[in-house]
Amino acid sequence: MSNDSQQKRILVIHGPNLNMLGKREPQIYGHQSLEEIDGDLQARGEELEIEVETFQSNHEGDIVEKIQQVMDVFDGIIINPAAYTHTSVAIRDALAMLDIPVIEVHLSNIHKRETFRHHSMIADIVTARIAGFGSQGYLLGLDGLAKMI
Repeated sequence: MSNDSQQKRILVIHGPNLNMLGKREPQIYGHQSLEEIDGDLQARGEELEIEVETFQSNHEGDIVEKIQQVMDVFDGIIINPAAYTHTSVAIRDALAMLDIPVIEVHLSNIHKRETFRHHSMIADIVTARIAGFGSQGYLLGLDGLAKMI
C-alpha cells in the first residue's frame, strides 16, 4: 500500500466478546485485558516503527465495514474474529477483497476445543495463522507482519 518513505500501518481487529478479556473465562483466554493487549501492541509497533491501530466490535457489520476501509490505508491486518471465525462469510468476503497480508490470531488453540471451533471461515485466505499462544499471539503476528511488509 504505502511506499517505503511512509511509516507502515497495521490494523488489529478484535471480534466479539474480546472486550471482556481478563474477566471472561481467564482459564482459556488469560488474565490480560484487551486494553493491556492493545498497549503491548502499541509499544511493539513503536519499537518496529510501525503505526498500530486497534479496533474491537461485537457486531459483524461493524467489522466488515472496518475491513472495507482498509484499502489504500493499511499495509497489513491482524484479525481475531473470535466467534465469527466459525460463522462469518461476510468477514471472509471482506478480507478476500484485500491485497495485503492478513494474519489470523486466536488466543486459545482452537483445535483443542469444541469441534465447532476447529473450522475457520478465513483459514484458506489469510497469509498465516497463530493460535494457542495467548495474548503473545498478537505480538507474534505483528513481528511477522513487520517482516512481510
